Amino acid sequence: MYKLTQLILFLVAVTAANAQTANIEGTVTDANNEPLLGVNVFLNNTQKGAQTDINGHFEISDISEGTYTITFSYVGFKSHEETVTLLNNETEQLPEITLYEGNEILQEVVVNGERRNKFSRKKTAYVSKLPLRDLENSQVYSTITTDLLKSQVTTNFEDALKNATGIEKLWTSTGRGGDGAGYYALRGFSVQPQLVNGVPGITNGTINAANIERIEVIKGPSATLFGSTVTSYGGLINVVTKKPYIGFGGEVSFTSGTYGLNMLSADLNTPLDKDNNIYFRLNTSYSTEDSFQDAGFRKSFFVAPSLSYKVNNRLSFSFYAEITQAEQTNPVFLFLNRSAPSVAKNMDELNYNNKLSFTSNALSLKNPSANYRAEIDYKLSETWQSQTILSKSSTSTDGYYSYLFDYGVFGGNAFTRLINKQNSRTNTTDIQQNFIGDFKLGTLRNRVVAGIDYYNSTVTDNSSGYAFYGNVRPNGQIINDNPFTAEVEEAPLPLTTAGVDAALASQPINNIKSKTHVYSAYVSDVLNITPTFSAMAGVRFDVFDNEGNLTNPDDDYDQSTFSPKFGLLYQPIADVISVFANYQNGFTNVAPALVGDPQQGAQTLKTFDPEQANQLEFGVKTNFFNNRLNATISYYDIKVTDKVITDPTTPFNKIQGGKVESKGFEIEVNANPVRGLNLKGGFSNNDSEITKTDNPILFGTRPNEAGPETLYHLWANYEFQEGALDGFGLGAGFNGASERVTIDYGPGGQFILPAYTIANASVFYQANKYRIGLKLNNVFNKEYYKGWTTITPQTPRALYANFTYKF
Repeated sequence: MYKLTQLILFLVAVTAANAQTANIEGTVTDANNEPLLGVNVFLNNTQKGAQTDINGHFEISDISEGTYTITFSYVGFKSHEETVTLLNNETEQLPEITLYEGNEILQEVVVNGERRNKFSRKKTAYVSKLPLRDLENSQVYSTITTDLLKSQVTTNFEDALKNATGIEKLWTSTGRGGDGAGYYALRGFSVQPQLVNGVPGITNGTINAANIERIEVIKGPSATLFGSTVTSYGGLINVVTKKPYIGFGGEVSFTSGTYGLNMLSADLNTPLDKDNNIYFRLNTSYSTEDSFQDAGFRKSFFVAPSLSYKVNNRLSFSFYAEITQAEQTNPVFLFLNRSAPSVAKNMDELNYNNKLSFTSNALSLKNPSANYRAEIDYKLSETWQSQTILSKSSTSTDGYYSYLFDYGVFGGNAFTRLINKQNSRTNTTDIQQNFIGDFKLGTLRNRVVAGIDYYNSTVTDNSSGYAFYGNVRPNGQIINDNPFTAEVEEAPLPLTTAGVDAALASQPINNIKSKTHVYSAYVSDVLNITPTFSAMAGVRFDVFDNEGNLTNPDDDYDQSTFSPKFGLLYQPIADVISVFANYQNGFTNVAPALVGDPQQGAQTLKTFDPEQANQLEFGVKTNFFNNRLNATISYYDIKVTDKVITDPTTPFNKIQGGKVESKGFEIEVNANPVRGLNLKGGFSNNDSEITKTDNPILFGTRPNEAGPETLYHLWANYEFQEGALDGFGLGAGFNGASERVTIDYGPGGQFILPAYTIANASVFYQANKYRIGLKLNNVFNKEYYKGWTTITPQTPRALYANFTYKF
């Protein structure tokens, strides 16, 4: 009996002790009161935590009495901390927690569980420099996520961009100084990828895909927030890199494929201190690849360290770097004659053997590049934060560059090879100070960004002049006679470094060093007049100071301009559908020109205002079925004015009278109709026209940079969720374009590249720790071409295999 009594008393004591605990529960939403699924909620300095459910609700039980700090963290949102005192036998009901989108440093976390609509990433702090969801942003943009790139076994940046609506490659990265990471057509204008994490980041080679978290293609003139040096009238391309996140993990990946592709990459994330305030992430890759043509290669080594340090809940530092050592042969373009029609008007008449490279692997270019970014974020108050950014870039080119130009001197289709020795370097510095606020004036919510920006670019060019180095016909026939001399020459011109060096020995060497400075200030405000009706207004004041060639003071000039933007957005059904309209501005600084009849005296230097582009756009955005169906439909009209042309009354004067109009519509859909199935597709049509020019034969023609009128793409990916096929998946899709006029001579004729539709497919299996994938590009081995006054053959059918191990 005594022992039984002891046992009962013991059980009562244990029960009482267990009852002497507390619980916490609450709800987490975003700024628009939308519940957030999968938010990490944990008690600092304990092992206790939870994740929010589909309603944003969480609960943590069996907590000892005391005072605790609770941290809330979620992908792409600023972390939030709450201090709470708990009493035994009580459940503490926290007030609703609101998380705001941030600048994505340190706050990125690994969230277990399935995220709906993996191909859609419609929350970003870069597009408007403010934490706005897509449904409350009156600007249109496309997002290419890392989930999509993995499903497609994407190995290069150019293939990644095929997933954005309305964009098409014009000119692949050549490695030549100043060519950057290629040119693309967007809304009728050429654009280059020159932004990394929202600030300038340049290269003379292709962008490495190993460090891409996502790509944002922002549509329309965007000079108000980003300036004119890294944007175009069609929009801009921003690469968002991988960043440190809370936790330890990573992966090692190997991809091998057709045409000698081998790519080994690694991704490691780890804390550096026991308090989990300092995180380090390293992405690196080494790749080699040959060409499908008879010569050509590319090899590169890439490393991207990044560090995030959270000093406290108000102050954090971050550092990112991307360093590349690359060597390649440049793709040899067929340049059509830009002043007279070619004999051939299409690919059939050209008689082109596209398996010929017209170069050799001995003639290569080295393209080392580096991008560095340091950022300080400080929470000034509950409504204001400061963001200070220093970004530096360096890229250079060293080696042999050649191209083929149709001078039309031999009759038929004959192209002259010109070659030089590249030796150039570009360094940029960008400093930004932003103040970001989210506050109310009365009942009106304001989300404001105000900033100042200094940008500097220094270009040094010590390249040689171009030397003649033979002629070829597109079918491979060689003609060594120099069209620029009277003598007939038949001496062989070998594609070797010794042979090319001998030809370049008499060429002059450039001694050019030029500098530009841009000083800017901008402000943008999104005003919620009601919870579902908002107005956006912004303006930029920009001062462009061009020092030109430092040895020539006569080419210096400076210009200043204002760049405004406005937008209206209304949500008939909150968080489900929005109707929007915007006005956006872009500009280009124009160099002075010499005017006046030289026979009547010395010419004078005439200055001009910046060239202007103004866009009007309206459309609809949707978010149906709790993020299972995102769609954007928009119509835009961009008018470019103040282009400098020859005065129609006298050939000795220049005026700002040229005009171009580009208009069209775009449809983009991201869908997750059933669990495991993700779809991404788009369709665009663009009508571009030169409406006023000093060259009458080009009046009414489509600008060469505009690309195809019609573009379309679709990718579908399905992964089985249960049963014997759990983890097994299939992907398939296509992308295509209408025929394009790669060069237009007006009534004299055009050169037309044919339309194409390219099919692609993949199969994969993934488990907890690994993923195996196969991808077949250009399934039907379609022969197709791209170009911008040029002709560039595209890669035939290629098979890629990938194995990834996660830890």
